[in-house]
Amino acid sequence: MCQVGEDYGEPAPGEPTPAPRPSRERKCVKCKEAQPVVVIRAGDAFCRDCFKAFYVHKFRAMLGKNRLIFPGEKVLLAWSGGPSSSSMVWQVLEGLSQDSAKRLRFVPGVIFVDEGAAFGKSLEERSKTLAEVKPILQATGLPWHVVALEEVFSLPPSVLRCSAQEPAGSEGAYKAAVDSFLQQQHVLGAGGGPGPTQGKEQPPQPRLDPQSLASPPAAAQPEALSQLFCSVRTLTAKEELLQTLRTHLILHMARAHGYSKVMTGDSCTRLAIKLMTNLALGRGAFLAWDTGFSDERHGDVVVVRPMRDHTLKEVAFYNRLFSVPSVFTPAVDTKAPEKASIHRLMEAFILRLQTQFPSTVSTVYRTSEKLVKAPRDGPAAGDSSPCCLLCMCALDVDAADSATAFGAQTSRLSQMQSPTPLTETWTPPGPCCSPGVGRVQGCGQGACRREDPQACIEEQLCYSCRVNMKDLGLGLAGDPGLSD
Repeated sequence: MCQVGEDYGEPAPGEPTPAPRPSRERKCVKCKEAQPVVVIRAGDAFCRDCFKAFYVHKFRAMLGKNRLIFPGEKVLLAWSGGPSSSSMVWQVLEGLSQDSAKRLRFVPGVIFVDEGAAFGKSLEERSKTLAEVKPILQATGLPWHVVALEEVFSLPPSVLRCSAQEPAGSEGAYKAAVDSFLQQQHVLGAGGGPGPTQGKEQPPQPRLDPQSLASPPAAAQPEALSQLFCSVRTLTAKEELLQTLRTHLILHMARAHGYSKVMTGDSCTRLAIKLMTNLALGRGAFLAWDTGFSDERHGDVVVVRPMRDHTLKEVAFYNRLFSVPSVFTPAVDTKAPEKASIHRLMEAFILRLQTQFPSTVSTVYRTSEKLVKAPRDGPAAGDSSPCCLLCMCALDVDAADSATAFGAQTSRLSQMQSPTPLTETWTPPGPCCSPGVGRVQGCGQGACRREDPQACIEEQLCYSCRVNMKDLGLGLAGDPGLSD
């Protein structure tokens, strides 16, 4: 029975104690004067100005510590409309402003990929989304590009080949680029430029790139993309396929417009989830490329992740306090149940664990920082190293008698014969693979296996991509390594 005067305010013995809210007597941990407005972690209460300085410093420190973006270099910002990528674009814009302490010296551009066709959206719904996207892109004052995901069907075959050109990322190359940039600015300033900006880098002028308005794709391409995603049997394979197609399209646009770097807005929380997801997907050998600051697997274009020190909580607070514009676009896993895919399961697991143990995300993230991109030894190293056709990672195959699971599958594929001769019903117009894509200037054993092009393609995929092909209905039915 309830008794008058009993106190039921104390939590139960097994319930966690709620975090204390910032009181009026509590001060900012940085300046010790202003009232705090956000609490990032227990005991870390910041005022508005100190939180902004803390947030900006993490972004600048990530770029300055790695020194991969050279002065005057063209960088493409991959903007999805979400909180993290919107905050990344905002950080770049503030770094280019005149009143910035240390101005960013690269030349940025923004790209937005319309993925509505993959989700079966109508033209009216996609037009409504673009009507929200384009004013934000125009307000940035940067060259911007809007492309549709179905344009991947028009990409050249060269996107499936690893470029032989390696990016220059050494310490000496960065210093030489800075000295050359400063000398060029000094020469331009001595030549009698405008008074107020003499000797300074000219900020990018607001302009609309004439090639930013993507030409409308063929009428059959959106339908083909929708049918492709409808044919995928699992949500996990859909998310992997969407990421692969998006990456190839962004890299192609970067090459077409002269960008040598691509910035993505992957946050610390998102990378921690991605690390655990890729482990479950069998991509443990590629974690250093998938979650590190830089990804040089594509050769001529390097993908960088400057937001990898920011948690989703910090991003949400910053966007709220400083009114960073964003656009909500439904993803392939929107409103999906927790166990619908490996990505959703790992996301729910990490976030639930983070609420009980606040150091979960940081611990997983720090583990990813220790991963090293070790070069492959032996004859496979160098330009002849085989790469996966889809994710462009080095194949985990060293020899024909490799003891790895993938090597055993590849050995079986090379010995298998197609149950029905394909040459009786289909004759390819040319080689089923291109030089430089497979193991040795082609596929398999150095000669193109035109009698079995499907096996030829499967030999040039990593284990994770081959499993996704199985979910697409493209796997070999007789391969025991891909059975359920």
